Amino acid sequence: MRFEVSEPLLGVLYCHCKRCQRRTGSGFSVSAFTAPGSYRTVSGEDLVRTWTPSGGGWVKGFCAECGSQLFTTNPDNPELIAVRVGALDEDPGALSGARQFTAFAPPWSPIPDDGLPRFPERPGS
Repeated sequence: MRFEVSEPLLGVLYCHCKRCQRRTGSGFSVSAFTAPGSYRTVSGEDLVRTWTPSGGGWVKGFCAECGSQLFTTNPDNPELIAVRVGALDEDPGALSGARQFTAFAPPWSPIPDDGLPRFPERPGS
């Protein structure tokens, strides 16, 4: 499965929620927001599977062949897409961003002093 993003990424979000920890097996997930209309599946669209969390949250897209996390979309607005930074072939460069659900960061994965805005839960909640 391959995808492309035709415009520069808008920013990055580090999510430290328990759901992301369990899904990634790490202390957080990293997603980069795309400009509306700039994401496109290039090949292997038949391999893309989605999962919608039962307790709410964004729809998760992954590859049925290798299990890689690919993207996440807003269930209320499918044009809002964020790609998983680890799924990118090229370095996206420095992106402005934020950290959310920092109140749930595990002690074995401390949040670095990187100057990014921090939110104990979802920004705006």
